[in-house]
Amino acid sequence: MGPNGTLTSRSRPRRQPGQAEPLLSATERYAVAVDVALFTIQDDSLKVLLVKRRLPPFSGAWALPGGFVRRDESVDEAALRELQEETGIRSVYLEQLYTFGALNRDPRGRVISVSYYAVVGWERFHAGQDAHGARDEAWFVLNRLPALAFDHRDIVQAALERLRNKVNYTSVAFQLLPKKFTLSELQRAYEVMVGQGLDKRNFRKKMLQLGILRDTGEQQGQGRQRPARLYAFTETRVIKLQEKGIIVPF
Repeated sequence: MGPNGTLTSRSRPRRQPGQAEPLLSATERYAVAVDVALFTIQDDSLKVLLVKRRLPPFSGAWALPGGFVRRDESVDEAALRELQEETGIRSVYLEQLYTFGALNRDPRGRVISVSYYAVVGWERFHAGQDAHGARDEAWFVLNRLPALAFDHRDIVQAALERLRNKVNYTSVAFQLLPKKFTLSELQRAYEVMVGQGLDKRNFRKKMLQLGILRDTGEQQGQGRQRPARLYAFTETRVIKLQEKGIIVPF
């Protein structure tokens, strides 16, 4: 560890022919971090959660939730811990995205970040927020992001591309909806995620034909508007379709 708590790194001794690759020497310092891109849909916009850094480097700047991996935990455990500590969200499914390891990505020294992404319903986030208390965090629309610390803009972009690729063959869109939803709400979730409009008649026809929706028998809407049927997601049906190689055709 160098002055001011910075990380340092030195070259290893040259290996002799046939000599095994040595472990890190006492003079070498490599840190492993985790960063999480958490998405939600609010006000018909896809947003990502950012937290304001309190300590240098980039103190006062916005960044993804994350931090260093401890010696007694795996990278997956570290990602879940950091997300809970910084956002109050727990028991969320995180998917590993990519490893970012550019030499100068962190001014403190050699830091390799294992990135993750996840989606969470807006209602669920607020449930966690109420229990967690006030924090320096905010949701940002993806096309109006502030300047981000480190290489976090690259991480957000990579996570967005992965998310849009997965929307057509997984049930990820349903994780952004309440347990009961209308077909209009479902279509809007897909449109927000893929970044383009979808034909209403074609969308509903294909969704109903897949058999992944269950009519709850309930309705939403009052007054002059025609009540809309409320549906629920049938996850077992999606799993069976995926096993057969059938994907949501949008």
